[in-house]
Amino acid sequence: MTIKRCGWVSDDPIYQQYHDEVWGRPEYDSQQLFAKLCLDGQQAGLSWITILKKQPAFEEAFYQFDPVKVAAMTDEDVERLMTNKGIIRSRAKINAIIQNARAYLKLTETQSFSDFIWQFTNHKTIVNTWRDYRIAPTSTPESKAMAKALKKAGFKFVGETICYAFMQAVGMVNDHANDCHYYKITCELAREG
Repeated sequence: MTIKRCGWVSDDPIYQQYHDEVWGRPEYDSQQLFAKLCLDGQQAGLSWITILKKQPAFEEAFYQFDPVKVAAMTDEDVERLMTNKGIIRSRAKINAIIQNARAYLKLTETQSFSDFIWQFTNHKTIVNTWRDYRIAPTSTPESKAMAKALKKAGFKFVGETICYAFMQAVGMVNDHANDCHYYKITCELAREG
């Protein structure tokens, strides 16, 4: 039986697994949300499949995105990571992950990162009904508000388009095409607030 997926999914098994098991499913774990936000920031100017294939190397390089360990990274760590062929060797993007960890720790002194992130959709999933993935927007008022708040809190590589891709990925928005096999599944998993 052939499974109908969203039109952006290629034949790559890594992409298919990501689409089928991760994309659009609500995530509430603060550290997982932090990791996903950092990975989405790495995508700037690149394809998502590139980041997916490098995700294990990123996880290893950045201590499984443990914010405490990442925030403690030094200039020497940055220099070492600049030679790591498994990740995106952009000084700005490497420094952004470290800066984001520091911003995360400061922000979470007063609230959970999950509560902070989910406030932009009133703690529920926005369920869309797109016939075709190309109709979905690349940013929304919610992603613009999230980007503004994250930047104010000291986060980097968190523009409104990156924030919208992040919202899609972590199930704050269900943008599976309505004829995709996983649309109904993610609708059932959608957070209702």
